[in-house]
Amino acid sequence: MSIIQTIRERGAVIVIAIIALSLIGFILMDSRSGTGKLFGGGNTTTLGVVNGDKIKMSDFDDKVKEMEQQYQNSGSSPTDQIRQNTWDQMVAEALVTQQFNDLGIVFTPKEMSSIMFSDDAPQQLKQAFTNKETGQYDIAQAQQWWAQTRRTKNEDQRKAINSEIIEPMRLNNLYTKYTSMITASIYIPKWLAKQQEEEKNNFANISYVAIPYTVISDSAVKVTDNDIQNYLDKNKLKFKQEPGLKMSYVSFDANASAKDSAAIKQSLEVLKPQFKADSNASSFIARNSSAIAFSDGYSTKQKLMMPSEDKDSIIAMPDKDVFGPYLDANNYVLAKKVSTKILPDSIKCRHILIGTTDPQTGQATMPDSTAHQLADSIATAIKNGANFDSLEAKYSTDKAAHKDKGVMTFDLNAIEGENFSKEFGDFLLNEKGETKKVVKTQFGYHYIEILEKKNPGPAYKIAYMAKEIAPSDETINDANAAATKLSGQARDKQAFDKYVAQNGLKEIDVPNVIKENDFQLGSLQDARPIIKWAFDAKQGEVSEPFSLKEEFVVAVVDKKITDGVPDVNSARPIVESVIRNRKKADIIKSKLNNPSTLEAAAKTYNQQVLTTGGDSTLTFNAQIINGVGNEPKVAGAAFNKTYQQKVSPPIAGNTGVFIIKVTNISARVNLTPEMLLQQQSAEMSKAAQSALGQSFAALKKMATIKDYRSKFF
Repeated sequence: MSIIQTIRERGAVIVIAIIALSLIGFILMDSRSGTGKLFGGGNTTTLGVVNGDKIKMSDFDDKVKEMEQQYQNSGSSPTDQIRQNTWDQMVAEALVTQQFNDLGIVFTPKEMSSIMFSDDAPQQLKQAFTNKETGQYDIAQAQQWWAQTRRTKNEDQRKAINSEIIEPMRLNNLYTKYTSMITASIYIPKWLAKQQEEEKNNFANISYVAIPYTVISDSAVKVTDNDIQNYLDKNKLKFKQEPGLKMSYVSFDANASAKDSAAIKQSLEVLKPQFKADSNASSFIARNSSAIAFSDGYSTKQKLMMPSEDKDSIIAMPDKDVFGPYLDANNYVLAKKVSTKILPDSIKCRHILIGTTDPQTGQATMPDSTAHQLADSIATAIKNGANFDSLEAKYSTDKAAHKDKGVMTFDLNAIEGENFSKEFGDFLLNEKGETKKVVKTQFGYHYIEILEKKNPGPAYKIAYMAKEIAPSDETINDANAAATKLSGQARDKQAFDKYVAQNGLKEIDVPNVIKENDFQLGSLQDARPIIKWAFDAKQGEVSEPFSLKEEFVVAVVDKKITDGVPDVNSARPIVESVIRNRKKADIIKSKLNNPSTLEAAAKTYNQQVLTTGGDSTLTFNAQIINGVGNEPKVAGAAFNKTYQQKVSPPIAGNTGVFIIKVTNISARVNLTPEMLLQQQSAEMSKAAQSALGQSFAALKKMATIKDYRSKFF
């Protein structure tokens, strides 16, 4: 296996996340603003523009392919999410690269070498070149690999190494320098540091009365359109919205029905006696289109590919017998016990490989006949008393095995697996009693010695005849017909809602605003075709049925949202409760009429006088007040010394109206110099994070980002 493939498999997640998450988070929030409708000149190569710098379609495709490879190595490949991640990464890189250039921040070849060949090397390299004996990063081996790599003429390999190792390392280094400059510029005046120290170390103890907003029913307070409009006018920046859509849809399930499942199970019942009688299990499985391919290997009981509750029944059967059908994930399965052998669960061996090709480039390195002759000579030399370790160190081209002097241990399932060399595996499991042999594989010639066969026991060759529980044509056609009927009879929003109500269907209102390049619609993960249709449709238009995996979907464009502040109807669900609570607060305050004591306030609304802060948790910056909740206005008022002499005026909070009386404001015990230093360090770190956030948010805000992806995908 090549080093670059090892790096890909071990470092996929690291490569994806190599640029600090804070950078992506701050820059890319709402980065799709500025989406253009027109390219100019029939553009087919530019996917987007960031401050005048083009993101080319070819570069984007290359990065998508790299990410797809990384996702496949981790076991998944969500295409739409990969595209979104790639776009986010390329926009972030463009923005920060412009800053690097403007500030003259560079990454030199000398810096690259000092990082690659040190303890600060990328984690992918460390994992690929870890010395098994010491557990440490083998810098000498990494340097040797790098020297060979620089001489390679394999362009694909060069590109892979640059994109997956060098470029992330360069960006990370430049980003670190950039953020260090920002962090170094932070200054906290002494007066501010003293104030922050007091806010952290002082705590209050208060008595209070809480009148919850629920004492007034919602029906008693009317929120008018004018109330909402006035609120929006005063909070325009808070409610500024980007263009998008409000949508809803109805989904018609096309998954396999109970009837379909029963039919599939019955089809296997019919096949069962034929499967048992057929002497060629491999041919039978191929002929009957099994969902699980035939494997000619043996497995121990623990590694059998079936539900654990069925294993005992299957291994207890005589050879050639068939068990099932049983349910396994989304398949009904028949399991035929083809044969049983006594095999070890693992085998320890050592080998010397005389390679005939370069695993990095695939180019021939030695003629086949020469390699064969050398392997035979090594076998003869060892037979005559030559030292294996010396010959392995001198001749073996398996560099990975050098660390253990050619010694390797494989479990039975690995040997029987698809990725294991068949010739190598056949010798390890040979029944002739051979322990030493020269074996040819696709890698070259191996001199192999079997050192130990551990834990011999029963192993089983099982053939699986499986049928996926899939929907029948009838089920699919019924779902499609129901969706087509809705789409055909309801051609606008009003008719759509009426049809849904009359036919007892479930309409899904998507709560969030859909953007032009989104790919998820409510719970629909792969809804890109629907969203693409919606942005070309009119408000109130109903779609034709869309087929998405196991369902048919009919969507409707409820509302086209324009840039700016939302209208009253759109904003009502968001702000109505806030405005209603403000009105309730005014009513409560009016009835309280500035009480002179907490007891008077409590009596007015039949509430109790309570206390909090006795546990020293009520600080100026307290996010949650014990017994009270998230009430920052109350936390602030608790440190107003005026309220030690008299009760506060009514305070309109998040959950109700509060009247407080401060019992005392105390300081914690004097902090040691070490504690003060630790606290100041934490404050500096917090200030640094805040400064970075503000700088990156400013970068994004000032940027002109044109996003043309919807024209391509």
